This record gives sequence, C-alpha cells and structure tokens, in this order.
Amino acid sequence: MALPISRCWFIKPFFLHLHYMNASQLTHEALQVLQRLISIPSVSRNETAAADFLFDYLKTKGANPQRHHNNIWCEQTTTKGNRPTLLLNAHIDTVKPAATWKHDPFTPCIEGDQLFGLGSNDCGGGLVALMQVFLALQHYKELPYHLIFLASAEEEVSGKTGIESVLPLLPPIDVALVGEPTGMQPAIAEKGLMVLDCTAHGRSGHAARNEGMNAIYEALPCIEWLRTFEFEKKTDLLGPVKTSVTMINAGTQHNVVPDVCNFVVDVRANECYTNEEILAAIQAQWPTIDFKPRSTRLHSSRIDAQHPLIQRALALGRTPFGSPTLSDQALMRFPSFKMGPGDSARSHTAEEFIRMSEIKEAIELYTQLIG
Repeated sequence: MALPISRCWFIKPFFLHLHYMNASQLTHEALQVLQRLISIPSVSRNETAAADFLFDYLKTKGANPQRHHNNIWCEQTTTKGNRPTLLLNAHIDTVKPAATWKHDPFTPCIEGDQLFGLGSNDCGGGLVALMQVFLALQHYKELPYHLIFLASAEEEVSGKTGIESVLPLLPPIDVALVGEPTGMQPAIAEKGLMVLDCTAHGRSGHAARNEGMNAIYEALPCIEWLRTFEFEKKTDLLGPVKTSVTMINAGTQHNVVPDVCNFVVDVRANECYTNEEILAAIQAQWPTIDFKPRSTRLHSSRIDAQHPLIQRALALGRTPFGSPTLSDQALMRFPSFKMGPGDSARSHTAEEFIRMSEIKEAIELYTQLIG
C-alpha cells in the first residue's frame, strides 16, 4: 500500500541510509557500551571514569571528541554549509543507588529482554542510542542537520560544571534532541524548577502568657495560599504552575513562642511564566515574608509543534506531550525536546532496567527522524 505523500517525505531518508546502517549491529554495539557504563559508577559529580571511557571509545570510532570537565562532545566532520545545527544530548551521571536493590546496581544483568543496572533507563539507553546514530551518520553531508553529540555531566543535580559550562564552548545550536526516557514519544514542553527558602517572622514570648507573635501562625496563611492559589495561565501540555510546600521548621522548645518559621517551596513553572515572574508575584502577595530562590536558572521549555522535527515525529506515529520532570533542557536557551527509550517511571528506582528492544527501536526512530 502506498504511503501518503507527507509520510513518504519523512520516511524516505531512512531507506536511503539502510545500505550503510544496520539497526541490529548498532543495537549490539550500543548494548556493549551501555553494559560497560553501568559497570563504572558515575554518580553526579563523580563521572570522571565514565567520561574517560566515553572519550576513548569515541576516539576509537573515528570521532574527534572534546572534553570540558566531565562533558564529552564531538561534532560532525562534514562542512556545515547552511544546515541548521542539531544537538544530540544525553547525560552520563546517575543518582545514588536506592538501598532496596536486589541486583548489584553496578553489575549489568540481562534477564530476557531487560537489562538491569543503575542508569540503564535514566538515561544510559538514550545516551548509547544517540551516540551510535551519531557515529553512523557523522561523515554524511547529505543530512538535513549538522550534528553535534554531547554526553553531559551533573544532570541529576543541575551542577554548574555540567551542560551549563559546556554550551558556551559549542557552535550556535538551532535545536536539541535530549535522550531522556519518554517511551520514544516527543516531550515538546517541560516544566521548570525553582526552590524557595522562605522565612516568616514573629516575636518570641512565653507560651503560657499572651505574649509574642507566633511565626508559625504568620506563615500559615501564606502556606495555605500557596496550596490553593492558581496562576492564571495554563496550557494543555503542562497544565498550571504548581507550588508545593515540602519542608517546614520552627521553634526551639515547647514553652517558647517561635519568632522564626522557615519553610521550603517547590515551584514547577509551566511554559507561560519565567521563574522570575512567579517569584515576583509571590513576593507581591506576601511582602512580610522573605523568599530567597536557590536558583532561577532552571526554566521551563517548549518547542513549536510545527517544528520540522516534531512534524517528522508525528509522521512516524509519535504523540507529543508535556513533561513534568526536569532535564538539561532547563539550561538550554534554544528550542529543544525530549525523546528517548525507556520509561520515566523506572528512573531513580531500585531494580532500574531498560528493554533491549527499546534501544533498537530508538536507533531506528532516531535514524528516521534525523536522516
């Protein structure tokens, strides 16, 4: 059965590349690399050994890797010309292993189609799939995009020597594809993050007397407002801004009216607001309370649904959605989207795994998307 013209335009490049790409071979190579990475502990800020391995591996495969701290990148060797630059990004680091692992988190274990190991799903699968596709395509100047592959560090902690430190060293980027686990569906919007350290002030006094001003009671109306208030702008992709009070601390002993109440607010911005705008709105509503952001740099992100890469993903049967979880997209100041193998629900869990078939699917889809 003939494909519609629009779908033929998107899928035809994949068939043109079949003569020099074999998805099964690339998947086998990707799995070998992933098992090696699992065996190298790479908890955030301790990725040196994993970065060493990736740097050496890319050199043996004919790439020209560069390094800044523990971030490794390489650029397509063909002339860029007028092609837009596409950044292929995934992170090296992992969270600390949970205490309830049954498998050794640093020993890759294959059971059926599942590969167990810390970082296998988040986001080792996306990392090795993107890397193999980059290596297979790096010498082809007929591609619609000029490619840069970046394996970044410190993603799990939004560290200052992670992707934020290396982006200024790269050529200008037009668009980025981030290989976080999304079931290979394109996340075209992502919520931002801002953490506020808040202080309500009172006046100390004896709890048995009608003295002082209780800082807890001063904080409570604000806490309740943060629980119930809804910012005006909402979207179908990310919904409303979400504010959650997640920590609270006050008092020194039972018979002293507390003069200070500290609490922490987790703010998840949709794509309609900057973190600075949300902070200003909260401060204007509660001028007697101190709000100190730990950072405002982790912004929400969005890519236009009409972008050619998203339209190509649609033609390949993919379904765009909005993601509530944070990634290195928060530090990118250019259009980006997430699309990677695995399931976000497996991330940061004991017995984390990725299906080997998911990595094969990712390699096939990335090739059709990019080629």
